[in-house]
Amino acid sequence: MRAMAPARTASADDTAAGADLRPAKPGLRERKKIQTRQAIRTAAYRLFAEQGYDATPVDQIADAAEVSPSTVFRYFPTKEDIVLTDEYDALVEDALRERPPGEPPVAALREALYTSLARVYRSDATETFQRVRLIREVPALRGRLSEHSADTAWLLRRALAERTGRPEDDLELRIVTGAMLGALMEALYSWADTEQEPGPAGSLEDLRALVTRALGVLERGLTL
Repeated sequence: MRAMAPARTASADDTAAGADLRPAKPGLRERKKIQTRQAIRTAAYRLFAEQGYDATPVDQIADAAEVSPSTVFRYFPTKEDIVLTDEYDALVEDALRERPPGEPPVAALREALYTSLARVYRSDATETFQRVRLIREVPALRGRLSEHSADTAWLLRRALAERTGRPEDDLELRIVTGAMLGALMEALYSWADTEQEPGPAGSLEDLRALVTRALGVLERGLTL
């Protein structure tokens, strides 16, 4: 998973008045980029559902999104990236930094992972569900996922290093983040295998229970 952190800014008047800093409204150019990116994703997911991932070429996705194939590749370097690129990493990093300072690192990471996952799910439950199903079923996506997961693990190590005072390349820190990401993916796969259709509340609660169960295995020391 890969993402870009949202920029935050404020006017001089807001700062002088002591107003809350809020995310800046994207400009017209940035809004068009966001709309194009989402149009490509929406078209791709619809075609994947109708005819399968492997049977859907990029030029067909481009035609459905009303853009050129070169535009698709400008936003997503590979077809796999259409599925794997998201905003999850930045959400997790921000959520982890917002956890109470005295909270145990593993517990803080667990809550940050779930909070971020819930936000992504609520923004588009159907797309989230379809995405996990595709990663579960398509070998090319699982292979590419390892590259994205390395980026996610680095971001989490950086945030955990701040909380623990350990260096970012600390062996135990690498083990903890790697194990928790692996447990999270297994929980997501289990959820995709057992759910038929995503719902507004039930599926999310089921997902939370699976994530809690998966990460609990690590917290109790990998005992069976």
